[in-house]
Amino acid sequence: MAAAIFCSVVRSASGILRPLGIVASSTYQNCAKNACLISALSTRHFSRIQIPVVTFAPRLPTSAGNLMCGHTTTILNRVAPLLPNILKLPVRTVTYFSSRKGKRKTVKAVVYRFLRLHSGLWLRRKAGYKKKLWKKTPARKRRLREFVFCNKTQSKLLDKMTTSFWKRRNWYANDPYQMYHDRTNLKV
Repeated sequence: MAAAIFCSVVRSASGILRPLGIVASSTYQNCAKNACLISALSTRHFSRIQIPVVTFAPRLPTSAGNLMCGHTTTILNRVAPLLPNILKLPVRTVTYFSSRKGKRKTVKAVVYRFLRLHSGLWLRRKAGYKKKLWKKTPARKRRLREFVFCNKTQSKLLDKMTTSFWKRRNWYANDPYQMYHDRTNLKV
């Protein structure tokens, strides 16, 4: 039952797993070479991959029937560097057209971590202001708690990652940043 479910999953995800399917079917057909493959896989390259998942899959379609132990390891060594890059998900990418209304969407990480002044400048905290405070001196902790301005390149990038809703003028009671919203004595 579990082997049939595993086979259907492998067949459905054939794009990246096709070389692994060839390896699995060849190792299943060639029981004598199976021990050679497991010993080759368990040495240096595939310490994080669990071998039994690959070795017991029956009746997978194979295009290369007589693969030798050296060839299967070279195929796996070619596929292994691709796997971590494919499995990484984009973290803070901009959605240009949403699926519901077709509008551009704001990256929420920008809104949580930065503050935009009405003048177009962005404020941020210094990196590491919450990390490992037990080993930092009080003067260094005080310096890390300060707010700093983002430079021009960072400000332009953050403007692209937010919509016009976050660029509007806000009026808050007792706003500590009120004096910084309007640029004075700065050339544009």
